[in-house]
Amino acid sequence: MNRLDPSFLSKPLAHRALHDVKDGRPENSRAAIKAAIIAGYGIEIDVQLSSDGAAMVFHDYDLKRLAKDSGPIQQRSGADLARVILRGSEEGIPTLVEVLELVAGRVPLLIEIKDQDGMMGANVGRLEQAVARDIERYEGPIGLMSFNPHSVQQMAIHAPQAPRGIVTSSYRAEDWPLLPAGTRDRLRAIPDFDSVGACFISHEVEDLGATRVADLKNKGANILCWTVKSEAQEMRARVVADNITFEQYLAKLPNT
Repeated sequence: MNRLDPSFLSKPLAHRALHDVKDGRPENSRAAIKAAIIAGYGIEIDVQLSSDGAAMVFHDYDLKRLAKDSGPIQQRSGADLARVILRGSEEGIPTLVEVLELVAGRVPLLIEIKDQDGMMGANVGRLEQAVARDIERYEGPIGLMSFNPHSVQQMAIHAPQAPRGIVTSSYRAEDWPLLPAGTRDRLRAIPDFDSVGACFISHEVEDLGATRVADLKNKGANILCWTVKSEAQEMRARVVADNITFEQYLAKLPNT
């Protein structure tokens, strides 16, 4: 099992990069990524799949909230998505390849692979293979994660050299209304950590007191968390978490 580079445990991770749409830095945009690098933060990004198999750096399944367009991202080609302008900017949606070239190993990069099955099931693989192809020659500190353990298992197959983890949650019914109760109960217990060869979790910040989180930490897993939104919340999170993913404020950097 490959472990996370130590930089993942020291540099706070800017959630969807250092975004502030009011300042021309939308989520997962080149501008937000550049701002995070300049500030010295690590970066967390999301990837979705285009219709022609490209890994695109974008959070939502539909374009409407974040872009000046609408409709499922999976129904558009990579070239088409590059021309879709992100709200609050003049930028198109970047590919993972572009982001890797932009970061170039200067800060740690944490990539969340969005569930493509729709129900956290096994109907995945195309996005994971695209990510594996893109990162094959990348030499900077990198980590891969997904809410869907099947996606993490796919990364174990296609990119075994890359450290991988599971994004985890309390899975409250009100937060996950489309997931069946049985699926929520199973994922809440984080039963797949060992079988997918994970070395870390990124856990819901409000649920860091969960017994299973303590169990994994005691067994040597790195504990990251999402999403910290204030200094006070960060102080509470760091009682358990080795590092944080943050937004809406500027987390303190080491030695500052």
